[in-house]
Amino acid sequence: MSNRRTDRYGGSAENRMRYPLEVFEAVRAAVPESLPVGMRISATDWLEHTGEPSWDVAQSIDFARALQQRGLSFLHVSSGGISHRQQIPVGPGYQVHLAEQLKQATGLPTIAVGLITEPAQAEAVVAEGRADYVALARAMLFNPHWPWAAAAALGAEVAAPPQYWRSQPREHPRLFGAGARIGMR
Repeated sequence: MSNRRTDRYGGSAENRMRYPLEVFEAVRAAVPESLPVGMRISATDWLEHTGEPSWDVAQSIDFARALQQRGLSFLHVSSGGISHRQQIPVGPGYQVHLAEQLKQATGLPTIAVGLITEPAQAEAVVAEGRADYVALARAMLFNPHWPWAAAAALGAEVAAPPQYWRSQPREHPRLFGAGARIGMR
C-alpha cells in the first residue's frame, strides 16, 4: 500500500522485501554473532477488506522466513497504521493473534503487543504459548512501575534498589525479596 516504487525495490513481494532484507543483512554483519538481532514488523496493513493490494500476514510469514534464513533471532510483531480505510478491531490484545500466527509458522521467538495492559493478560499470552514475550508501551508510559505492580498481582518478587525498599506495600511484604526484608529491620 505504501510502497509505490517501480524500480527493483517495488512491485512484487520479492522486490518490496529487498530493501529491509538488505538492511537486516548489513546490521547482522555489523553485530557480533554472539548478540541476537531481531526485527519489529507490521504484520498487516488491515486493508484486506478493500480489495487493494496491501501487506498481510501471509506476506509477513514469507518475510519472516527470509529474515530467519539470514540469521534473525526474534520477531517483534505489530501492525500498520497507514490508511483511513483501515478496519482495526482495537481491543485488549488485538494484535496478539498476529504474533501467534508468525510464531507458529516460523518457530521464531516472538514478541506480542497490542493493548496488553493487565498483568494476568500478559502472563496468559506467554503461558498459553501465543508469544514468547510481551512488550508494553502505553502501560509503561502511564505507570513506569508497572512491572512491580504486575509482580505483586502475580505473587512474584522483583529486585528493587535499596532506596525503594521502604516503599514496599504492606500487603505485598515479599515483593522486593529478602534484601528488602533484611533492610527493613
